[in-house]
Amino acid sequence: MKKREGGLVFSTEQGRMCPECRNPVADCTCGQPERPSGDGVVRVSRETKGRKGKGVTLITGIPMDDKDLKAYAKVLKAKCGTGGTVKDGVVEIQGDQRDILVPLLQQKGWTVKKSGG
Repeated sequence: MKKREGGLVFSTEQGRMCPECRNPVADCTCGQPERPSGDGVVRVSRETKGRKGKGVTLITGIPMDDKDLKAYAKVLKAKCGTGGTVKDGVVEIQGDQRDILVPLLQQKGWTVKKSGG
C-alpha cells in the first residue's frame, strides 16, 4: 500500500489546493498530459491506412496547447473547405490538402516539411 504524504489542502490566499502538485486547483497540472516539445518542425503528411482508402492529411508538431490547437484546426478546416478533427495533438483534415496547408502553416513562422507519400 502506498503511503500518502500530508500536504496543504486549503490556503486562505489561494483557496483549494491540489494535494498532488500542490498548486491551486484552478492551476492544477496533474490531470493534463504534457505534450513533448519535439524538434520544432511541423510535419504535413498524407495517410490512408485504416480509413478504407480514404486519404487524410495529418499535421503533427504544432507547438500549441490543446485548446489553441483545436481552435487553429477549425481555421485550417475552414480554409480547406473540409472536415477534420484533432486527436492526441495531431490535426487530421479530410482529403489531400498538403498544397493548401503548407503555406498557411509557414505564415505562422514555423518550419514546415512535407513528409510521407
